[in-house]
Amino acid sequence: MHKNSNRPEKPFNIRKSIESDKLEIKNIHTKAFGEKKGPEIAELVKKLFNDKTAMPLFSLVAIEGDKIVGHILCTKVKIIQTMEPVSAQILAPLAILSDFQNKGIGAQLIKEGLNLLKDSGVELVFVLGHPGYYPRTGFIPARALGFEAPYHIPEEHAGAWMVQELCSGVIGRIKGAVQCSDVLNQPEHWRE
Repeated sequence: MHKNSNRPEKPFNIRKSIESDKLEIKNIHTKAFGEKKGPEIAELVKKLFNDKTAMPLFSLVAIEGDKIVGHILCTKVKIIQTMEPVSAQILAPLAILSDFQNKGIGAQLIKEGLNLLKDSGVELVFVLGHPGYYPRTGFIPARALGFEAPYHIPEEHAGAWMVQELCSGVIGRIKGAVQCSDVLNQPEHWRE
């Protein structure tokens, strides 16, 4: 049987990141987001790792061979203006090295991350991302469901603010504004 070299059956592994991965994680975000945004995103990730208000955080890496080729980070958020407690996280950011994109690595990182979050009791996960990509992994527009982003998102980009329910019955019962960790709760992280 001939294997397709573009899509091997098991091209990568996913695991929780460890302390010694942090420099490579920084490099992945720098390269994946390019010269203009890359250093800013890499610095954001570095600060999130040290932000006590982001805890607990969930950090996963994708490895092909012995090289880290992708990273996903999820950090704690609060839903304010609601009387009911809810456990929520935000997926921010996700990065895959350009040579490894379109191989399903990002989707697999998201899937593994959501499974980990669900197993830990997280009920909702938010993302501000490409509205053509994230719905393929189960995310739906959040504003229409009563979840406001930390900062105003113009109507033409409203579809980029999304949520996914990990515990049935939360959407429709809980509404409110999302408040991120101190590092992520800055206006510069909420505009294009």
